[in-house]
Amino acid sequence: MSRLPLSRESLGSALGSAAVAQAFTMTAIAAALLGHLTRALIGWPGYIAILTGLVVLAAAILVARRDVIEWRGLLPLTVLGFIAWCGASVFWSGAQWMSLAGWVFQAVIALIGITIALCRDLIQIVRAAGGVFRVLLAVSIGLEILSGILLDTPFPFLGIGGNLAVGGPIQGVFGTRNLLGFVAVLALVTHIIELRTRSVQRGTGIASITLAATCLVFSGSPVTVVVSVVILAATSALYAVRRTPAERRPVLQYALLGLVIVTMIATYAGRSRVIDLLNAGGEFQVRYRLWLSTWRAIDANPIEGWGWVGLWRGSVPPFAGINWAVGQEHASALNAYLDVLLQVGTVGFLIFAALCAFAVIRSWLLASNRRTVTYAWPALVVVTILTTGAAESFPLVEGGWLLLVICAVKASESHSWRARLPN
Repeated sequence: MSRLPLSRESLGSALGSAAVAQAFTMTAIAAALLGHLTRALIGWPGYIAILTGLVVLAAAILVARRDVIEWRGLLPLTVLGFIAWCGASVFWSGAQWMSLAGWVFQAVIALIGITIALCRDLIQIVRAAGGVFRVLLAVSIGLEILSGILLDTPFPFLGIGGNLAVGGPIQGVFGTRNLLGFVAVLALVTHIIELRTRSVQRGTGIASITLAATCLVFSGSPVTVVVSVVILAATSALYAVRRTPAERRPVLQYALLGLVIVTMIATYAGRSRVIDLLNAGGEFQVRYRLWLSTWRAIDANPIEGWGWVGLWRGSVPPFAGINWAVGQEHASALNAYLDVLLQVGTVGFLIFAALCAFAVIRSWLLASNRRTVTYAWPALVVVTILTTGAAESFPLVEGGWLLLVICAVKASESHSWRARLPN
């Protein structure tokens, strides 16, 4: 029985379907979060092949949906500007091929994130992320039980220490306890919103929240402790804003903004005391030494930076010198904002700061003024990502960068000034 060739119209219809878009969304989020596991199992060539397939599919989906996507005002100029400046840094980088590879890696993930944001409604993105988080955290706990209890042996090739029986820390499929804790916080936010919107059955929602909380506790991440406190405060503030009558809401918003600014200034002024309080196992002291060494490298090229690479290449300056100075190998500055200053200088930092500021303000206003609780998701996810960025560089690469781009684009849909321009 002969098979009829797939026509261009039927292919376009398939690529433009909701089923393909949802499958693409879940696959892309999983791939971005599972960079460590993928590279551990099949190496960089396999990971690059996966991303290449996703970006080709993303381009095909955008072409198939080109007539239904309203582009005007959707793509934040700050996201495009930051990517463009990182690409320009290739020309003055001392390791141009590495910089080019790092920039392509960044741009590919950004394109995937933009495709998700343009082709999926917010509730659909929340459901897709919730499904991915459930699977990844369940697999993480399963591997930790196998390693730490059943076999009582670590899995070094996966970065699993087998410490579950002694109370942690555990790493799951993410390679580090801080990344596991970061994903667990995102999962908690997502699963609570899923439960509130009845996107999942009550039993599934409660089990998912319990799973995320378990991973959070056993990760033993001091970074995540701080992030959890910030998210709890942000959630409480957002709840108060949403419950306040519309005419009194601006006063409360300005009061909260003032409180945030005062808190940030006080935290910076007392940073030594904060580091002492949070110096669990010397982890923050290690970060502090790395930050000081990174800052010295920033002083050498303060305006334009050393050139964008994303994940550090330990064999080239200034990363080799920084690692030598601290006596440890690091793949990042363990601080997204210092990493931006180091790689793309003050200009790049100002663009990235504008990206973060617009993402926070737009997503917060969206969450404040829309009745559906789903609109709280971008605001809380952005706060989680940017708070974590003070102690990790997750917002700049892989899953953190993907989710930041998605949230920035979704928040821009309703609050971009270009959307109000006449046709």
